[in-house]
Amino acid sequence: MTTRHDWTTTPISADIVRGALDLERTGRGTLPHRLPAGARRQIPDDQLAMAASQPSGVRLAFRTRATAVELDVVATKRVYPGAPPRPDGVYELLVDGRPTARASAPDGDTLTVDLASMTSRTRPGPVETLRFTGLPDEDKDVEIWLPHDETTLLVALRTDAPLRSPAPSGRPVWLHHGSSISHGSNATTPTGTWPALAAGLGGADLINLGFSGSALLDPFTARAMRDTPADLISVKIGINLVNADLMRLRAFGPAVHGFLDTLREGHPTAPLLVVSPICCPIHETTPGPCAPDRSAMGEGRLRFVAMGDPAETAAGKLTLTVIREQLARIVAERAADDPHLHYLDGLDLYGASDHAELPLPDDLHPDPAAHRRIAERFARHAFGHDGPFTPKHR
Repeated sequence: MTTRHDWTTTPISADIVRGALDLERTGRGTLPHRLPAGARRQIPDDQLAMAASQPSGVRLAFRTRATAVELDVVATKRVYPGAPPRPDGVYELLVDGRPTARASAPDGDTLTVDLASMTSRTRPGPVETLRFTGLPDEDKDVEIWLPHDETTLLVALRTDAPLRSPAPSGRPVWLHHGSSISHGSNATTPTGTWPALAAGLGGADLINLGFSGSALLDPFTARAMRDTPADLISVKIGINLVNADLMRLRAFGPAVHGFLDTLREGHPTAPLLVVSPICCPIHETTPGPCAPDRSAMGEGRLRFVAMGDPAETAAGKLTLTVIREQLARIVAERAADDPHLHYLDGLDLYGASDHAELPLPDDLHPDPAAHRRIAERFARHAFGHDGPFTPKHR
């Protein structure tokens, strides 16, 4: 067995981190962020700050002969009083692209969130060491995908042989922005979120800017995407605008135009795919806001309910049906001058018949099987024959 003095410690740096837009150095370690520091200074609420620090799609990537890898982390465990306990986040190790091992950090910092008052408190916790052993004794590409829904402070990386940065993959970089569904809610592993699955099917390197509760057409998110090198871009718009009851119809159209205008400032000809919401019956014709179902929480289950009134759409409140109609119209109008702009109806990814077969467990988020179905359909549409992400359109 390898002794500790044989181990090589490698600094956590951008050379070996993929999928993060910023690495924050703290007194305890390195915290990957999916929004840059300038954008984070403009975040108006704790929900987005937390979501952007959760490393969905973020992975360590390196080439090595090492047969053993140790990663020291401080994971943030979220507790919602009255709701079912959350499972530990999963760290997935891939060797030459193949899933090889999994691990979890059972302890760490604890973030307790009161859903009624939306207040929170944090209790510091210990560093945990994840160990992956028995890897093949040969040169290989290794990836460690961090938990998609658990903030992870990276403290130290050790291997029993030196490592180096991987060679460029040659794959196109796909930059995606969306809601908690894109973030990976209800997926059980970081490579099981629909964007990660679709990236694998499409042969793309993913940067996932799916933010739970926070796909809200924020200008700082658009600017972050504008300034991020990418070959392929997609934005999934709608569900958070409804369940946050954020804006009315009058503001929605100009906000979409402004977001797309900003993206085009940095990526004038990249394929840009606008995706409307998947089927979500509670909000198809009923506006937000959305709230946890208190009666379900009393039974130890987490479900969501729509609090709006369908009659309020006459006053400009948004529903998913309204948003799909508006997005289709906006993209069609802009596409006359932008041949690289495309539209995908979210109901083609997950529609009413899919909901009947694979219902949303909490009435808002897909389960792992539905994540895979969405990924397969997205990959077929975007990366398949003559799709907007095929070489013909790049």
